[in-house]
Amino acid sequence: MKEIRIGIIGAGTMGGVHASCYQEIPEVQVAAICEFEPGEGRELAQKTGAKLYSSVDALIEDPAVEVVDICTPTHLHAQHVLQAAAAGKHVICEKPLARNLSEAEKMIETCDKVGVKLFVGHVVRFFPEYALARRILESGRIGKPAVIRTSRNGSFPRGKQNWFGNRQLSLGPIGDLLIHDFDFLRWCFGEVERVYAKTLHSKQLPDLDYALVTLRFRRGPLAHCEGSWAHAPGTFFVRFEIAASDGLIEYDSRKNIPITLTQRKPIDGTTPRVAIPESPLTESPYTTELRHFILCLTQGTEPLVTAYDALKALEIALAALDSAKTGKPVELKED
Repeated sequence: MKEIRIGIIGAGTMGGVHASCYQEIPEVQVAAICEFEPGEGRELAQKTGAKLYSSVDALIEDPAVEVVDICTPTHLHAQHVLQAAAAGKHVICEKPLARNLSEAEKMIETCDKVGVKLFVGHVVRFFPEYALARRILESGRIGKPAVIRTSRNGSFPRGKQNWFGNRQLSLGPIGDLLIHDFDFLRWCFGEVERVYAKTLHSKQLPDLDYALVTLRFRRGPLAHCEGSWAHAPGTFFVRFEIAASDGLIEYDSRKNIPITLTQRKPIDGTTPRVAIPESPLTESPYTTELRHFILCLTQGTEPLVTAYDALKALEIALAALDSAKTGKPVELKED
């Protein structure tokens, strides 16, 4: 397989994660890294053997770069995707796709028009616990889903110039955190018809934020999604419960046996409760995701998560933000 040469824009946390993942993929070379702050990114460039740029234009114009991987703050995604597409470069972009639907639609339309691929990093689909939960749902083992609860919790993220705390730049815990769960739930249960949300944002508490979002799906299930940036520094954990007519799927990342399946009725004489442990991962889900994107690029196949999926997750997030602002539920239109 021909080696794919990547240029990474942004040498912060996610840029570092992506760079490390690419080093585990033999058919990929990190050819260039762009970081805007003088001196930053040098260590990552040395580690990967990449050329270091301080200009996005310079990285995109580098003939050695075939794919541009965008790991910049949310408000810069549209600008950088459109620049890369205009230069004929394929794009990998971290979630959320953009800050609003018009930007996201323009990004997708432009990439389609010029014939470059646009992959969006909704990595939760590549976590084995989430993929296993979806397989159990599809198998019908727990019957008809009714109520779902998800929870995604951590400390307030630290970005440059505190951009996560600036709603002109960030979409807060709804769009920069809970959007993971919106994508996963839509993957499992289809389209959302109604969104209602509450947040702490209006309280203006320094380095604290929280959101609770209720989703009603067109196929019937009701989901309650909790996202918190109010925990101690270094804390991060997720959990979910999916209750259905014949059973319950539970997952908590803090437990030794994180995912369990409980049947309401014994099957073939087995006991009612069956634990399905996951072995320690031999590969990071981020590596799995990026390996998948590269394979889709080289083979011309459809990715597990499409740019349209990212657009729909953003639509749910924006509806939740609107609901939190107005105090009213928001109805989503059918396509």
